[in-house]
Amino acid sequence: MSLRHALLALLTVERMTGYDLSKAFQASVSHVWHAPDSQIYPELRRMEADGLLVGTEVPWGPRGMKREYHVTEAGRGAFRAWMNEPLSYTRERDPAHLKAAYLEWAEPDAARAQLRAHIANFEEQRTEWLEKVREIDTGTSTMLEKRLAHAPASEHAAIRAYKRYTYEGLIARAEHEIQWAERGLTLIDELNRTDAPPPA
Repeated sequence: MSLRHALLALLTVERMTGYDLSKAFQASVSHVWHAPDSQIYPELRRMEADGLLVGTEVPWGPRGMKREYHVTEAGRGAFRAWMNEPLSYTRERDPAHLKAAYLEWAEPDAARAQLRAHIANFEEQRTEWLEKVREIDTGTSTMLEKRLAHAPASEHAAIRAYKRYTYEGLIARAEHEIQWAERGLTLIDELNRTDAPPPA
């Protein structure tokens, strides 16, 4: 996946300004593809230059103007083509698991702190993703409801199911990482256990 495809995915819902796209990105796509504003705005300009988007100036506030983007047929075609291509997997860069392989170099308390931070991170993510599933199930996901409003009724079940399926995978990954870190805490205790001195 690329930032370009993530932005196309959002713009297949409705026209948006860069500001609206940034907010929508953080509320949805950023769960699977992180990008700051410093990457989003230049990519929108490149996509417009490549004919994937059309930007028009629209009023913003009392006297301001903002650029609003809508996806072109070429943009829709590019997104559909990407969706139908097999995914190319890249080699992972995973600092948490890299450090775990060498925890014998860390003080036990430092190793425990690292694993507790890992647990806290994924517990926070799991909570967020569980809320996304709740929103899907209750019809309170703003972006999803907008997408459904622009899609034929015959596609609604699939749209909801695929969104839920995605978050279920993220939840399962978070739970796995939490369990892995908990096993690590147990391992640290086992490797650093000191036997009580024999009675006098």
